[in-house]
Order: sequence, then structure tokens, then C-alpha cells
Amino acid sequence: MASLDTNIIIIALPTIVSDIHLSLLTLVWIVLGYSLVTASILLNLGRLSDMFGRVKLYNIGLIIFTIGSALCSLSQTGEQLLLFRIVQSLGAAFLFSNSAAIITDAFPENERGKALGINQISIVVGSVMGLVFGGFLTSYLGWRSIFWINIPIGIFAIIWSHTKLRELGTIKKEKIDWIGNSTLAMGLFLILVGITFGSFQILNSIGMYLFIGVGLSLIGLFVFVETNVIKPMIDLSLFKIRSFLGGNIAIFFNAIARGAFTLIMTFYLQGPTMRLSPLDAGVYLLPVSIALSIFGPFSGWISDRYGSRVISSIGLSISAFGFFMLTSLGVKSTFIETSLPLAMIGAGMGIFASPNRASIMNSVPRYQRGIAAGTSTMFVLSGSTLSIGLAFLIMSHTMSLNYIESIFLGTTDTTTKDNFKSSNINSNSNSTNNQNQITITLPHSSVIINNFLISLHYIFLLSAILMLISIIPSCIRVGNDRNNNHKIKNN
Repeated sequence: MASLDTNIIIIALPTIVSDIHLSLLTLVWIVLGYSLVTASILLNLGRLSDMFGRVKLYNIGLIIFTIGSALCSLSQTGEQLLLFRIVQSLGAAFLFSNSAAIITDAFPENERGKALGINQISIVVGSVMGLVFGGFLTSYLGWRSIFWINIPIGIFAIIWSHTKLRELGTIKKEKIDWIGNSTLAMGLFLILVGITFGSFQILNSIGMYLFIGVGLSLIGLFVFVETNVIKPMIDLSLFKIRSFLGGNIAIFFNAIARGAFTLIMTFYLQGPTMRLSPLDAGVYLLPVSIALSIFGPFSGWISDRYGSRVISSIGLSISAFGFFMLTSLGVKSTFIETSLPLAMIGAGMGIFASPNRASIMNSVPRYQRGIAAGTSTMFVLSGSTLSIGLAFLIMSHTMSLNYIESIFLGTTDTTTKDNFKSSNINSNSNSTNNQNQITITLPHSSVIINNFLISLHYIFLLSAILMLISIIPSCIRVGNDRNNNHKIKNN
């Protein structure tokens, strides 16, 4: 359900923009805020799940998420939608921080890769439904309907979880590290504020670097706090485990590489380049999710028998090649032309994700699986959030802010005509003006679109490079993850 909501709102964003007239900054933070809040509190929720039980917190998350979805459907302004998305993100954090740990507790070590691969299917089904069903709902029932779908699903999930799930993990009473959580959350927030506000010219270069510098300093303070408090939010000694360290670094770079992908492609498909409907845009993006759903469980099954190092690296290489292919994306692309690179990106994600997550979870003691799952998901969400910020930073260096607003707020033609009118305000002939508007709009729109495509090519190139960089930490893990240092403790 949480994964469904990630894509379902992105595919509807162009429609939401035109309906409630979002500013570019509000649009971006509706996406960023969800991931930022979730990433900021995941580690504490992972700690809480180890203290009070994963199933109990998972059920709480379902309730909060369902309420947040209902509130989002009632939003009248961009600010209200942003606020209610934050409520949703609180529930999503409970779900993300506990799902992998619950599955890991329920299956023996030699079956966890397959189990996590099957869990990957549920995530992909959510993604597929978010893309296609979200596009259908937006096209025929309006964007508010995309949040209605979460309400019956949420009610069913709450009842099922309460009656069927049982606590299998080891509950260990500890204290909450509030200082660590505050420094991490504020550090991530300031970095993203610096990147986004700098990209949109709200801050000058000095202000942008100041925010980013203070944010990095707070994250450094977070590390210092965690090494000195009695009960840290995250046990940094876990990073001495090669599989845990390598897996999390790889997943972080992987998230930076792919985090902005769906958002950018949605506006490429629905924006002034392709001008597709939300439903057609969702169909165009299906090869990613279908390939991921096919290769995710298969790779988990393979990693259970042969380890995750080689197969994870293969997955990263395949995704990198898919991103390289997208660097030649044109103004108009057919479904056939985009299917192969999108399928390769999805297949690579599926091949990488399940073995990598299984390697991380297998490497830690049972009583720390809650915090391990939270840590891993925090790296995913932090990387994805940073990816969106970096994407807009790249665009701000290749095109003007007015051009970016034209693409994402759907004002390409309007902006052009208004600019032309102001430059011809002294003209006496309205008919001449109208003819000139038509002739000047098309070349001006072409400039905006070409600059947007150049930005996309740079973003996809960076994504491909980051995928290849992810192979390095992925290879530092031990050759066979089942022989890790904590095997006895896990059993």
C-alpha cells in the first residue's frame, strides 16, 4: 500500500498541478516531504519495534497511513496536501521499518532470499497499480480518487494484520535516542532545503552551500552522538560487518541513481514533449515494474543458493546499461522504443534488490533485525529523496527557472504567449499579434523542450554512473552470505 502511494501520486502530479495550482516548490516538496519524514524517523521506529514488537507497530502504521490517505483526498490547497502527505509518511515509516524484519523472523535463513523476493512482488504490484490504476483513476475520476483506493485496502490490511500476524521477534527493552534522531532529521532536512531552494533561486550560492554545510555537520554530529550515547539509535558496530556495510552503501547509491526516475519520466511523458494522458503514461512505464516483478523472486531464489555478491553486481550492471540507453531519448518516443531500456532498468533493480536485502538481514543478530531493516530502508529513502533534489539541481544548471516551471507546471505555451504580448504591447493590430504568437510560440517551446531533454540526458548519465559505482561496495561483502559472523546468533 505504501509503495502504491509512491507512484500513484507521481503519475497524477501533472493533473494536481493544473487543478489546485501548485507552485513548483510545493510540487517538489509534496514528493520530498513524504520520503524525508519517513527516512528521518525510520531508525527510531526500528528501535521501537525491537522494544515493543514489530507486529504492533506495523498495525499502528496501517491505521495512520489509512487516515492520512483519507485526509489527502480532502485537500483543497497544495499546502494541505503537503501536510496530509506528511501524515501518510508517518504511517509509511511504521510499515517500511517493520515489513522486512517481520518476514526475516518468519523464514529460515536459507529461504529468506526467496521470501524477500516474494515481498518484492507485493511492492511491484503496488507500483504497477500505482502507475496504471492511478492513471486510470486520474483520467476518469479525478486525482482525488487516487487516495480513495488506499482506504478499503487499508481497512482490510488492518483487520488481516490484527488477526493473522504473530510476534516472532525478540523484544528487548531499551531507551530512545532522541538527540541522535533530531540531529539526523535536521541534517537531512537542511541538505534538501539547500539543494531545492538553491535550485529554485530562493537561496543564492552562498546560502545554498551554507545550508548543505550545516546539514552535513549535523550528520557528522549524529555519528559522534551515536558513538558516545549508552543506547544509540543505531549500533554503528553493525557497519563493521562487511555484508551489512557493503549492502547499505550499495543500496544508497542505487537509490540516488533511480530515485528521481519515475518523477522525471512522468513529466517527460505527460509534459510538453509527449503530451500523454495519465493512463497512457502509466502504461509506458509498465516495463519497469513487470521486469522487476519477474526477476525479483528469481534472483532471491538464486542468492539463497549461491550468495548475493555476483548476482547483485549483475543487476546493477543491467540497470546501468538501461540508463545509458535513455541518454539518447528523443522528443518523441514510441512505447517499443522505450520498452527495452525501461525493462532493463526494472530487471536490474529486481536482480539487485532481493539478494542485497537478504544479505543485509542475514548478517545481523535476530534481536537487531528491526533496527537493521530500518537502517536499510532509511538509506533507500534518503538516497531517493536526495536523487530528486539532485535532478532539479542539474536542471537548474542547464535551463532557466522559467523553463523548469514551464515543464512542470504546464505553462509552456502560456508563458511564451505572455512574454510575446509584453514585448509587443505597443502593437496596434490584434490579428497580427495573434499570428505572431503562433509563429513565436513553437520555436520558444522547442527551446524549452530541447533544454529539458539535455537535462534528462545528464540525469540518466549520472544514474548510470552511480549504478556502476554501486558495484564496488556490493562486492566487498563476503562471498557466501550464509557464512557470516553472526550466523550462530541469528539461529
